[in-house]
Amino acid sequence: MSINVKNKTILITGASDGIGKALASYLLQAEAKVAVHYNSNKEAAEKLVQQYPDTSKAFQADLSREKEVIQLFKTVEDYFKQIDVIILNAGVFLQHPIDSTIEDWLSVWKKTMAINLDAVGLLTKLGLDHFLQEGGGRFVYIGSRAVFRGETQEYLAYAASKGGLTSLARSVARSFGKQNIKSFILSPGFTRTQMAESFIETYGEERVLNEIALNELTKPEDLAPLVALMCSGGMDHATGATIDVNAGSHIR
Repeated sequence: MSINVKNKTILITGASDGIGKALASYLLQAEAKVAVHYNSNKEAAEKLVQQYPDTSKAFQADLSREKEVIQLFKTVEDYFKQIDVIILNAGVFLQHPIDSTIEDWLSVWKKTMAINLDAVGLLTKLGLDHFLQEGGGRFVYIGSRAVFRGETQEYLAYAASKGGLTSLARSVARSFGKQNIKSFILSPGFTRTQMAESFIETYGEERVLNEIALNELTKPEDLAPLVALMCSGGMDHATGATIDVNAGSHIR
């Protein structure tokens, strides 16, 4: 089966590390054009772009700042002119145990929501404006199994933010399908990324492995072919769907 994303312009948030980097690498190898967003890891983003100088460019933005989110989109739009797909991958996985002070707990809640949900909502609005003008487009939202099975008490904000993201993605699919705009949710479980390492450090890798049905944790590269299929148009009639990729740790 051939997955054709050649010459499609794709904006990926959080593309310098983890899942985002794996998606960017896979799509660039498949001859897509990729806007590689990063926040602090400029070196990794530019290293990726150097491998594909004709089809990619790095863009910096702190997604916790609304003005930078807006500027990111406008800069990508000005550079590539037309955007075909927006992959909303960037996120934080921050602990705020219930025995924290109210101030510390709320601070983590607000930061998590700013990056994981507020920025996603704003990029959705900007993307919708662009897609409506251009005659269509696709969103891919990177969610989490936490939406459906819950999370431990240290990560209440993370679970809540991904729940909001999932509902947003479904609403976009229902509201804008007639305008040729599609929306998909990819819902990973534990994936071998830097973001998951804090949980592994706290609870141990054995506990994580005991939760899944396979013998190894999901790698970022395991998600890339499915996302490419979403980007290609080959899954358009699954708009609004949530696809679980969690190594059998939560089956709905």
